[in-house]
Amino acid sequence: MTSKRLEGKVAVIVGAGQQPGGTLGNGRATAERFAQEGATLLLVDINPEWADDTLAAVRPHGHPASTLRADITQEADCAALVAACIERYGRIDVLHNNVGRSKGDKKTAEMDADAWDALMAMNLKGMFMTCKHALPHMVAQRSGSIINISSTSALAGRQTVAYKTSKGAVNTLTQHIAFENAPHGVRANVVLPGLIDTPMAIERRAQERGVPREVVRAERDAMVPMGRMGSAWDVANAAVFLASDEAKYITGVVLPVDGGLLLKRG
Repeated sequence: MTSKRLEGKVAVIVGAGQQPGGTLGNGRATAERFAQEGATLLLVDINPEWADDTLAAVRPHGHPASTLRADITQEADCAALVAACIERYGRIDVLHNNVGRSKGDKKTAEMDADAWDALMAMNLKGMFMTCKHALPHMVAQRSGSIINISSTSALAGRQTVAYKTSKGAVNTLTQHIAFENAPHGVRANVVLPGLIDTPMAIERRAQERGVPREVVRAERDAMVPMGRMGSAWDVANAAVFLASDEAKYITGVVLPVDGGLLLKRG
């Protein structure tokens, strides 16, 4: 029998909860794929009910899993989620950072400074703080994989300022962590989703514009060279590879998962 790709690994998925909507979110899909590949999981989300939904989905795969509520804009919560993983499972092999939002973003001259700070706190500072607290344990183990979710917006034109800037900084942060910790056996990589059919992407836009979801989907499909948006499974499969020993010689990579979108926009 072929061994599973993440067998024996303990993974923390930050932003693992499933938002309401007709499709899976990136965090939920990643949790399911990690569980399918044998990982022990700590499922972290600010919304306990969303995390519980993901827990119910991964339990049938038969590997240990639990949830924890955390607000990653608070350093005490970032320290606590790492401590909880060590207490419950004895180690941390994978840190998957999936939290971020663009709601409230505007053009530069229209952007409120408090809104800027809020977006930066969630999209960038939160990832810095979870990495900060996970790294000492990974360095002590002399192994670990950090996977940060960025966006193709970091490398392409965008009408608003804070989201793009924060995601560009996520790329730089991750590359720095990769370089800094390569001598210790710790890898860090970035996944850049393009246009993905997730509740966060579709539901809010449909609601704000007052149009059916299928209108939003059709518009986004038409932007992609491959002719369709990706799904959360596409992002999750990239994360499985980067978390696995198949990628043991890969660090500092910025990996688009975008159906060729950057070929058109970047």
